[in-house]
Amino acid sequence: MATFALTMDNLESTIEDNEIVLIDFWADWCGPCKMFGPVFEAAAGKHDGIAFAKCDTESEQVVAAQFGIQSIPTIAAFRDQILIFSQPGALPAEALDELIKQIKALDMDDVRAQIAKAQEEAAKQNG
Repeated sequence: MATFALTMDNLESTIEDNEIVLIDFWADWCGPCKMFGPVFEAAAGKHDGIAFAKCDTESEQVVAAQFGIQSIPTIAAFRDQILIFSQPGALPAEALDELIKQIKALDMDDVRAQIAKAQEEAAKQNG
């Protein structure tokens, strides 16, 4: 599957309509982003059933702000509409493939249970 541009207009539908979404936050002036770009593109060609989105932080500043992007490149991953990974830095191809493997292997029922437990504990602490 080819990569596509993530914008404010397609952000919500991208996350809602795809089981797994990987987002590469980048900018044209960013050297490490230019090095990571081909790695991300190659992964998109190898992994069917995953949405590979690229968000230009210069033209999509609102989207970048929503994700709290402080440095680029940053990769974010959603599964079942849940943000499960977000990390700045360019990943080598092997690390990106391993990340994708781990995302696919996640037990999402367990993830949802952990989130519910954390929210419950936070609610107790906040009274």
